[in-house]
Amino acid sequence: MSTFGLVHGGGFGAWCWDRVVPALQARGHSALTVDLFADDFAAGAAHCADVVTDAFAGESDVVVVGHSISGLFNPLVADRLDVRRLVFLHALLPRPGQSVADQMTSEPDMFNPEMFAAPGPFWEDESVAVEFLLHDCELDVAHAAFVRLRPEPGVLDGEVTPLAQWPEIPCSYIVCSDDRTATPAWTRRAARERLGIEPLEIESGHCPMLSHPDELAGLLSRCV
Repeated sequence: MSTFGLVHGGGFGAWCWDRVVPALQARGHSALTVDLFADDFAAGAAHCADVVTDAFAGESDVVVVGHSISGLFNPLVADRLDVRRLVFLHALLPRPGQSVADQMTSEPDMFNPEMFAAPGPFWEDESVAVEFLLHDCELDVAHAAFVRLRPEPGVLDGEVTPLAQWPEIPCSYIVCSDDRTATPAWTRRAARERLGIEPLEIESGHCPMLSHPDELAGLLSRCV
């Protein structure tokens, strides 16, 4: 049995894991979640890592799973908690000495360009949220998610990562093969080049915890 610490991405909350937690428990695991808010993301990666550390304090041998933008600060948690493994779920990966904006300059295929032409932010425009984040969710699931979305400050995109070097800890990466945000091609390459691993894949959009929770729980179980 493993203990999973599930960390949501920007704009979401701990609620996004509600369908995954029972699926992990059915496989004999335990799962913890954490709520980060817009103010936390606005305070930067180090502060977000502090919030995650406080949420999982006292747990041992935790498998920390980070979705999307939380990949930028979850590596910082590895030096603060008893972490068995880091799992990146279609997550951004920090490059020491650089910001996400720096990475985008040197890796122009990092994001789907159509995302930047959207008519409004995903937390304000349901059509944008569905198009880029929730397109493979059932309609009622997508709408229920949209009404709970929060603003996502852009601080982490422009902040040079406080990560000086990658922690010496096992890592796994799960690519969402139909993702419309960070491109699947970039995530596959980043997992291989930066983490030195072959990623697992799930046939889903950006939020498999909402669209394919049982399948995601199965892949997470494979990571340990």
